[in-house]
Amino acid sequence: MNTRDPLDLQRCEDCGAWWALRPYACAHCGGTNLPWRRSSGAGEVLARTEIHRAPDAFWRQRVPYVLVLVRLEEGAVLMGHADAGIAIGQQVTGRAITIDGRALLGFEARRPP
Repeated sequence: MNTRDPLDLQRCEDCGAWWALRPYACAHCGGTNLPWRRSSGAGEVLARTEIHRAPDAFWRQRVPYVLVLVRLEEGAVLMGHADAGIAIGQQVTGRAITIDGRALLGFEARRPP
C-alpha cells in the first residue's frame, strides 16, 4: 500500500523534470537519481469529466462525481477528484482527501492571494 501523500512526486535531480508515474529513468535526460519531493499541488485543469456510471459498488454510492486532469506548475499531470463547479482552465490546488478510509487526491479552486 502506498503511504505517500498523493502530491509526492519524483523529481529528476539531473534536469529538474517532475514525474507522477514512477519511472525507471528520467525521460528528459535519462538520469536515474529520482528522489520523492512534495509538489506545490497548484495547477490548471486540462480536462474534466462527470462520472454517472461507476465501475464498482464503492463508487456507485457516490455518483455523480467529477474527475479532473491537472497540469501542476511543476509540469506533471495528475488525475484527481474535484467539486462539480470546477471547470477546464481553472486554477486549482491539490490536497490529500480520504473517502471511507481510501486516500485519494482532490482538487479545489485556488483561492486568490
